[in-house]
Amino acid sequence: MELELLTDRLLLRPLRLDDLDVATEMFTDPEVTRYAGGVLTAEEVETEMSDYIKRCAGGGIGIWCVLDRETSEKLGSGALLPIPIEEKDTNWDLVEGPDLPDREIEVGYFLKRPAWGKGYATEICMRLLAFAFEETPLVDVVACIEGDNDRSRHVLSKSGLRDEGTRRAYAEQLPCFRVTRTQWMSANRS
Repeated sequence: MELELLTDRLLLRPLRLDDLDVATEMFTDPEVTRYAGGVLTAEEVETEMSDYIKRCAGGGIGIWCVLDRETSEKLGSGALLPIPIEEKDTNWDLVEGPDLPDREIEVGYFLKRPAWGKGYATEICMRLLAFAFEETPLVDVVACIEGDNDRSRHVLSKSGLRDEGTRRAYAEQLPCFRVTRTQWMSANRS
């Protein structure tokens, strides 16, 4: 399984400890974390990096650092992670071992503010979905958002996820989206 993923403009590679710089820039920014539980301190980000770099299922589940292919600038991150149901955040114990966790897998992304408004979020989401359905045994992928996060709603719809109403995630009722392998393959045949 190839874990370095390319798009026309982006390189997605597994997150590493030396990506603390971009993680800190994103997760200490109240605008970036507005819909994701709020800001962390730089010290909290540094402490949590050991969880952020975890991978399982042969590397198919985890977080990728997103870089501009032309400049190598770190722009943000993309993820395929087990969706929390009654927890407020990812259960990192599920992101260990050789197998997929026994939990639905959620696609997600974060971008530092200077990278907003350039279509990167859709590009990240679409590339991770292609990876999920072409390189892993996943049969569906979900995503849940805050109700007033219209930008993410647009990204998810544009990426092929379908609105399935509200459901339990992150210890609350949230709008959620889903795409199945069959739907993805049907919509993305060359």
